[in-house]
Amino acid sequence: MKTLEDFKNGQVLLIDKPLNWTSFQVVNKLRWHIRKTFGIKKIKVGHAGTLDPLATGLLVICTGKMTKQIDTFQAQVKEYTGTITLGSTTPSFDLETEIDNTFSTEHISEELIKKTTTQFIGDIEQYPPVFSAIKKDGKRLYEFAREGKSVEIKSRNIHISEFEITRFENKEVDFRVVCSKGTYIRSLAHDFGKALQSGGHLTALRRTKIGDFHVDSAQTIETFIDGLNIP
Repeated sequence: MKTLEDFKNGQVLLIDKPLNWTSFQVVNKLRWHIRKTFGIKKIKVGHAGTLDPLATGLLVICTGKMTKQIDTFQAQVKEYTGTITLGSTTPSFDLETEIDNTFSTEHISEELIKKTTTQFIGDIEQYPPVFSAIKKDGKRLYEFAREGKSVEIKSRNIHISEFEITRFENKEVDFRVVCSKGTYIRSLAHDFGKALQSGGHLTALRRTKIGDFHVDSAQTIETFIDGLNIP
């Protein structure tokens, strides 16, 4: 049973983020329950790396003095699994927005898919999605995108150490990626589809690792809250 002092001195909580939750909502939920359980007004709680609402998986949550380690955790290598659907694109590069273009996929073979992954291994340049939380001129990029305004986005250098295809069936490509901080898997899905000359967008995403932390060791929000109940 964790005490208030435990949370103040600092805890690293591994949470399996559910679908359709923002990372911010998870942090708020945990903070609220910690405050309620111990009858306090304030406690520092933060996460080490955002997951999109449509993604699930590992969120590293820090409390109290451990929030000073957030930047360290954020800088660590990450692993994701997911699905890219070929033959169509969306403005957000995932399912947040509707399909805007469709393309033929008749020329695509499993061999071509595996060969194309090699283009994305190593140090590469990547453009973040226009529907992202990156700030420009004091506004989030997704705010510009939702207003229909075009904005210049700078590319960033990222590193992908592994890009493995685990299944290819009916335009769906399942993958596993190991990558550096700052990598947008949505952008990878978009660029991968482009390289295959068919278009593509991300239809499922799960973060499985951050550094040495693995989602198999994570707990659900409900399990964490149940564990807070003091007899």
